[in-house]
Amino acid sequence: MNPTIVTKLRCGVAALALWSATAHAATESLIIQPTMPSVAVTGAATGSVQNDRMQATVRVEADNASAAQAANDVNARMAKALSRAKAVPAIDAKSAGYSTWQTWEKGKPSKWKVVQSLQLTSSDFAALAALVSRLQEDDGLLVSGIAFSVLPETRRKTEDALTREAIRSWQQRAATAADALGFGSWRPGRITVSTGDFIAQPRPEIMMRAQAAPAGGAPVAVEGGVTELTVTVTGDALLDNAKLR
Repeated sequence: MNPTIVTKLRCGVAALALWSATAHAATESLIIQPTMPSVAVTGAATGSVQNDRMQATVRVEADNASAAQAANDVNARMAKALSRAKAVPAIDAKSAGYSTWQTWEKGKPSKWKVVQSLQLTSSDFAALAALVSRLQEDDGLLVSGIAFSVLPETRRKTEDALTREAIRSWQQRAATAADALGFGSWRPGRITVSTGDFIAQPRPEIMMRAQAAPAGGAPVAVEGGVTELTVTVTGDALLDNAKLR
């Protein structure tokens, strides 16, 4: 027989033997190592955090038969508002949106409307409320909305504490489930930790109200309220040492 053919046959036999041995070992492993029983468990922790960031959006509007005139009016008033806002160190100010469109009214000449928004953010609620009041009273700006939230660093610290609490809750439930199912011990399997969305929950007893008032008008009243943060822990508890009945 050709030596080359003999060599190929030997290699094929060796490969087949190796595959057979591997398959046999895998089969034995599946038979020898039964799946460990487990139970899915969920634990959670929720905490209320006082909102420490306020965001106000104000806008300038103008309409005119001339698009250029309307734009000039808005630009001048917005420049004045930005200058006033930047003079307050505790407030972060940035322009938000700028829109121009043409309007028609039956029986009247068409006009151009221009709108620009200004976004103001601060942790000093009183200072920001006073600024918004002045912008309305002195410069004729309109308030589009005021919202409250939690600063990222405050959220992170709170969620770290809630994570520990949620894990303890998960462990307690895992131990309870293992005992109720008749197992003497357990250990954690795959675990997932997730955080919930912010849910604003104003509370009258901790609301913050700005006291600074502009001359000639009442201040914008603001209510900070609180935000609820939730951390949820889900995963499998692997059960062991079944108790004899």
